[in-house]
Amino acid sequence: MNMAKTANINVRMDPVIKANAEELFASFGMTVTEAINIFLHQSLMVGGLPFEVRQPKYNAETLAAMQEAREIAAGKRPAKVYSSAKELFDELDSEDIDAEP
Repeated sequence: MNMAKTANINVRMDPVIKANAEELFASFGMTVTEAINIFLHQSLMVGGLPFEVRQPKYNAETLAAMQEAREIAAGKRPAKVYSSAKELFDELDSEDIDAEP
C-alpha cells in the first residue's frame, strides 16, 4: 500500500486574517502551512491546544460600555440622540478635553 506523504486541509477564514497571518509568518521565514503544521505538532505533543484558552478580561470602563450597549439594545435605556453630526463631534471633542490631565 502506498501512503500519501501529505494530506490536504481546507480552511475558510477571513481574507484579512489570512493576509495578516501570511505577513506575520513570512517575517519568521515560514508559510502559513508551515505554521499550521507547527501548531498541530505542538497540539499533539501537549495533548491539546498549545496555549491557554479563556475569555478576554476587560477593564471597568469597557465592561460599563458593553453593559450600556446591552441595555440600549434591549430597550432598557434610551440611546443618546444628536440633531447633527457636528453636535456629536462637539460632544466627543469636549470629552477629550475633560479627559486630559
